[in-house]
Amino acid sequence: MSEKFHHVSVMPEETVNGLVTNLSGTYVDCTLGGAGHSRMIADKLNEDGRLIGIDQDTSAIAAATERLTGVKCRVNIVKANFSNLETILKEQDAEEIDGILFDLGVSSHQLDTAERGFSYMQDAPLDMRMNQQAEFSAYDIINKYDLDELCRIFKEYGEERWYKRIAQFIVEARKTAPIKTTGELVDIIKKAVPAAVRNAKGGHPAKRIFQAVRIEVNNELGILEEAFRTAVKHLKPGGRIAIITFHSLEDRIAKNVLKEMSSRCICPPSLPVCVCNHKPEIKLLVKAAVASDNELEQNSRAKSAKLRIAEKLD
Repeated sequence: MSEKFHHVSVMPEETVNGLVTNLSGTYVDCTLGGAGHSRMIADKLNEDGRLIGIDQDTSAIAAATERLTGVKCRVNIVKANFSNLETILKEQDAEEIDGILFDLGVSSHQLDTAERGFSYMQDAPLDMRMNQQAEFSAYDIINKYDLDELCRIFKEYGEERWYKRIAQFIVEARKTAPIKTTGELVDIIKKAVPAAVRNAKGGHPAKRIFQAVRIEVNNELGILEEAFRTAVKHLKPGGRIAIITFHSLEDRIAKNVLKEMSSRCICPPSLPVCVCNHKPEIKLLVKAAVASDNELEQNSRAKSAKLRIAEKLD
């Protein structure tokens, strides 16, 4: 199974070395994937250490279970969405932890597995579910959302300039027959985007639309802020949170949450004096590190990644 689940972890050394400070501590990987980061964390921990891995993807769970076999520390793997972090930590009797990792976005395995429907480069059923047991999929969005709803997600989550025209073409196309595959959707997008734009440099014309649909299917942005705040709440003093983001929307949320939680004042700039009495909960240690040139040569998907690390204050 592990050979079939291919995913190259981004900034692994920087992330794990910045996260793990207690070799006997409890660490949580909220986005377990193929256990790339988790295996490195587990290899650092001793017999008294503990790793809790969370993922909603059954393929990831199977691969991670295999790859974490034989490590010295205690390992618990939970099939769930990290939006339920509060409940997960309580059920695991791990309400005080030493470190927690969020490696956001879609995995290489999900992109490369054609039948999952994440990629605009391969023809497959419209799916994009990170949790294969979920009922709601990309098919529902493309075929059931009205024009205004499609415009909203294409504009907000895809930051797509041609959002309205693409949405109009989709609504018109589905009047004839349901749009069932990624290939059909790509063809519609190509027809909607002017040829001069398609031929200009800047990536595939479907890239932003597929990102938007994937985010909507999995509610990727809606769960982030609460999850980050919950994570910090459960950190021990000196414990650390590490967040890896891959596009501006999720990075903006991570940046703003960490900035607020590390600030001494969150009053509006218009106020002449501070009245909020806000106390910082964390100290920023790494503010948007990027992959090295050497890593980018080996893994082009690391190009947009940013790493942020913060430490819980006493």
